[in-house]
Amino acid sequence: MTADELKRAVARAALPHVVQGELLGVGTGSTANHFIDLLAEEQLQIAGAVASSEASATRLRGHGIPVLDLEEAIASGRGIPVYVDGADEIDPGLNLIKGGGGALTREKIVAAASECFVCIADQSKCVDQLGHFPLPLEVIPMALGLVSRELSRMGGLPAIRKGFVTDNGHAIIDVSGLRIADPVLFESELDHLAGVVCNGLFARRRADIALVSSADGVRTLRA
Repeated sequence: MTADELKRAVARAALPHVVQGELLGVGTGSTANHFIDLLAEEQLQIAGAVASSEASATRLRGHGIPVLDLEEAIASGRGIPVYVDGADEIDPGLNLIKGGGGALTREKIVAAASECFVCIADQSKCVDQLGHFPLPLEVIPMALGLVSRELSRMGGLPAIRKGFVTDNGHAIIDVSGLRIADPVLFESELDHLAGVVCNGLFARRRADIALVSSADGVRTLRA
């Protein structure tokens, strides 16, 4: 199977987790795009979607799926039973690295607001320890130099993502050279760096379920 076929297969496997008639949280990226397309193809009946990026919101609306912002969803009192999104890395405890597409802050917010986080990915994203994929951090532009210096002191190799601005108007620093033994602790440490808006470790709010596709099919992992 091609990489695209693996992404579509795991996106399809997430459809039974959708609670019809309720709101749905929807992530960002190529695998999430397949999931959005399949939502429309299968004509699943949902009350609306809360998207983690402008790109996903545009794709959802293009299929005629109503999009609510998170404040509207909270005000409605309905809640978000399920959030479906991809990942750049998944460890055995279902801790994640996310943010390769630059939507990490909104992804983390929607995940935090959802009752169940279903992560969809192919087998290549599974690792024994997080850190092979460069860890993204969303940073206020005036703090780029300061945060880069602190990340270097922590043993990382920071690189500012050139020509990229997040939906929130901020910059991204990608940090390579890390081996993250304690994702929860390291997530907290990074959040306390002045100028960091959000980091791409999803450990305090990890995935509840991971659906992982390979040539042998889709397997389900639980935290």
